[in-house]
Amino acid sequence: MIVTSGNEVQGRTINAYLGIVRGIVVRAPNIAQGLMGGIQSIFGGNIDSYAEVCEQARLEAYQRMVQHALDIGADAVIGMRYDATEFAQGATEVLAYGTAVRLG
Repeated sequence: MIVTSGNEVQGRTINAYLGIVRGIVVRAPNIAQGLMGGIQSIFGGNIDSYAEVCEQARLEAYQRMVQHALDIGADAVIGMRYDATEFAQGATEVLAYGTAVRLG
């Protein structure tokens, strides 16, 4: 599966636009990550335990988006983006989305 943030796949022709595909994940840090994050926030700088939660959420959202694209017969996803929204204290929605296409 080709996934790009661009609007084309170099050297390939887009034969069909299949629509928007997405992967959605809601994550919250576990107790240990929350505790370590709280301690690290006192000292400032990068909060590794929170970054780990965010990276895992992005990876899972990406994988779900790719699976959605495969399910509808796509060869590629163009215009891929991430979005994140905190909708409850400590819980963040991560969305990976783009346009599924069939290539020539």
